[in-house]
Amino acid sequence: MYKNLGKMTALTLSASLVLAACSTSGGGKSEGGSGEDGEDKQVLNLSAASDIPTMNSALATDSASTSVLGQTQEGLYSLGKDDKIEEGVAEGEPEVSEDKKTYTIKLREDAKWSNGEAVTAKDFVFAWQTALNPETGSEFAYFLYDIKNAEAINNGDKKVDELGVKAIDDQTLEIELEKPVPYFQQLLTFPTFYPLNEKFYNEQDGKYGTSEDKTLYNGPFVLNNWETESKYQLTPNEEYWDKEAVNLDEVNFQIVKDVQTGINLYETGKIDITGLSAEHVDSYKEDENFETDLRASTFYFVFNLENETLKNENVRQAIAQSIDKEKYVSSNRNNGSKAYDKFTPSELVESEGGEEYTEGVDAPYSYNPEAAKKAWEKAKEELGKDEITIELLTFDQDSAKTDAEYFQSQLEQNLDGLSLKIKQQPFKQKIALEDKGQFEIGFSGWGADYPDPLSFLEILTTGNNQNSSGWSNPEYDKAIESAKGDLATKPEERIKALQEAEALMLKDAPVMPLYQTGAAYLQQPYIKDYHRHKFGVDFSLKTTSIEGKESK
Repeated sequence: MYKNLGKMTALTLSASLVLAACSTSGGGKSEGGSGEDGEDKQVLNLSAASDIPTMNSALATDSASTSVLGQTQEGLYSLGKDDKIEEGVAEGEPEVSEDKKTYTIKLREDAKWSNGEAVTAKDFVFAWQTALNPETGSEFAYFLYDIKNAEAINNGDKKVDELGVKAIDDQTLEIELEKPVPYFQQLLTFPTFYPLNEKFYNEQDGKYGTSEDKTLYNGPFVLNNWETESKYQLTPNEEYWDKEAVNLDEVNFQIVKDVQTGINLYETGKIDITGLSAEHVDSYKEDENFETDLRASTFYFVFNLENETLKNENVRQAIAQSIDKEKYVSSNRNNGSKAYDKFTPSELVESEGGEEYTEGVDAPYSYNPEAAKKAWEKAKEELGKDEITIELLTFDQDSAKTDAEYFQSQLEQNLDGLSLKIKQQPFKQKIALEDKGQFEIGFSGWGADYPDPLSFLEILTTGNNQNSSGWSNPEYDKAIESAKGDLATKPEERIKALQEAEALMLKDAPVMPLYQTGAAYLQQPYIKDYHRHKFGVDFSLKTTSIEGKESK
């Protein structure tokens, strides 16, 4: 929810385009400053590639929002080191019924909101009902569809109070599912499942989450000094139940959209982590603080099938075989990313026998200029055109422009008569245009929201709010529903069904996978317990600290 990203999520994932999600910095002992108690403060300075679109967990769909929500809010469970599930507001493991459809969860009595009010089971009931209420317009409401009556409520066929979740008392939450869900506890870590304080939410008169003072917090930090498209700050939540585990006194974010600016800040000692783009990797790869990792997110073209040209299958097949992805990741990314022809990322899901899920997915299209030319000629004949113009919608960062120009060169070189126009937009505006269907080809990313192929495959089902392609295939929809239903307790059959569904989708090509995201960055060794996650929120700062940094 880029992952979202990460939409990681939506992987949305503009941050990984520039600064490897965000870059961490600064802190430890302040240079010449100390707190009121005379002790040096731990200050962490971060850079982010985009502003926060919303702090409303019912509306957040992008990695910029979910990353900050992950530090300032807390669900029943959270992700810790190595993506291990940890207790959040919940106290202890859920009690699960024999048919695996009812979860009873005890809440800790010391969980509080930042205004001092207790976090209760009713806050979760209200939050989930709010996300599912059609009037809210939550694009991630479908995350809750496993709960009894959730989908019917979101479609307007049932009332919100018919949702299969109830507060037995202030500290006991009961959840009834439509069917068993093998990854449900992991799903509970995602921001859409965070609580909302009903009284405070309603007092904001529709503007909850639009500013720091119109948001209530129950996580390790609170948001301060939020200046649109400029900066924002996190400070410890004094009402947080586990505040003794929080080490940082300040986390300062500034919006930095240029990689070189981030590098300059790192070189001058003003930040401690900085993302590296392709042209900088060779200069730093021998640095002892240089690191790369492969993320559980993919970037791809999404084709708007409402467009008469892109509705043509041969057009999509031609484009899908016209870009040299290996050359692209080597020259443009050079950061641990890998050329990729599948949608679900590798190293996210394994079968019960330990086999990599993606090994069983047939990807029909890879770089093949000759096959692309043949498909393109068929397409032009079917469309009755010798020249075709298509617009590519992408982000507004410098690296996004460089990427788009590479795609433009490849496509125009291999597909005679094609003219690819580039349209760059800021993150928020780009998402809005895609949501409205006002695009032709979109350069998009998606990050894992939970460790299952459905985190990716479900967004391409008919009517899904994230399915900006408009693609619809009954056979695919049936396979996805089966994986969520009768196959939920048959893991090997379920994995095979999902592999076949993904192959079917890739053959129809409503999307064209380009690469699985990697990240190259420089990180100072004195940053401790900064946890990056493969799914859900991008990172966690709850226990992050600075150790061994010398004061200047």
